Amino acid sequence: MTDNTDTSYQPRTSARRLILFSLLFIALTAAGLYAVYDQFAERSISFDIQLIAPQTLVAVAALLLVYFVSDGLRLHFTLRALGHRLSFPAIFRLVFINLFFSNVTPMATGGGFAQIWYLNHHGVPVGRATAATTIRTVLAVLFIFSLTPVFLLTLDAFDGQTITGGLGFALAIFILLYLGFFIILLFRTRWLIGPLSGLLKTLNRWHLISDTRHQRWQFKARREMLRFSHSFRDYLKGRPLFVVLSVLFTAVFLLSLFSFPALLIYSLGYDVDYLMSLGLLVVTTFIMYFSPTPGASGISEGVFGSFFSGILSGNHLILVIVSWRLITIYFGMIIGLVVLQRELIKSRRNPG
Repeated sequence: MTDNTDTSYQPRTSARRLILFSLLFIALTAAGLYAVYDQFAERSISFDIQLIAPQTLVAVAALLLVYFVSDGLRLHFTLRALGHRLSFPAIFRLVFINLFFSNVTPMATGGGFAQIWYLNHHGVPVGRATAATTIRTVLAVLFIFSLTPVFLLTLDAFDGQTITGGLGFALAIFILLYLGFFIILLFRTRWLIGPLSGLLKTLNRWHLISDTRHQRWQFKARREMLRFSHSFRDYLKGRPLFVVLSVLFTAVFLLSLFSFPALLIYSLGYDVDYLMSLGLLVVTTFIMYFSPTPGASGISEGVFGSFFSGILSGNHLILVIVSWRLITIYFGMIIGLVVLQRELIKSRRNPG
């Protein structure tokens, strides 16, 4: 959950830190691509003109439109279920701002802060803005974490790979525990307050946190857990149509995101097992959720290269990885940077 903030909130990440994270993003991306080039692509890479064939560009543009529109609509209907409404231009500006921030800050923390600041700047109370962005994320997480163990245990592509051995079983258990934690957090929040309070008391008793910090963390932890639980219940009590549409467009958003590799591979003339491609990217995205690097840079390229090396020839592997990241991440980040600059300029001109 994201920490609360006040109505005078300004983006917490300084320009210098954003530049540093951006450079780190570029460096780690290059390192990840080189690792794939060296380990999985047989040190081979070549451009294939089929990727820029008119029919390919039209198909990519259409899928990209579905990807961006569904991303905006899943937040729109989450807000509507919570009783708030933003104009569509404002919603879609946020889509790109989030793409920029979440990919240049570790663990996507900056993306959460930036979304809350933006929503609050457009009239949504901070508590509701926090709830809306968190619920949107939780819906996507529930889809991905539910599907990951299914694909790990059923796809032939994972047979014989380390991730499907003891590690795969451990991941499945972890996912179930993670989902169970969220279910308890949402519907039996007070069950978690006692153990968490005890943990903080133990840390304080062992002098790992000060008395002042202990009291502050006790208050914040209880407040945020209860606030999120209440907000989620308000979301579920919202107009059923808006709740259903927020879930539906989350599913459409994820399906479009996971379909890009299959489209790119098909455009290069390969026979594509769509379900296998979909499953490989679901597991890739699951791993990316735990990456400490900005935007999972380096790690996403390495995992993708490892998983898809059995499908693509060496000279196409790097090409597909770069195209996949360019379409789903880099393109939106560039737009997000431009939109962010315009929003900040507008904010300075109209501080009220």
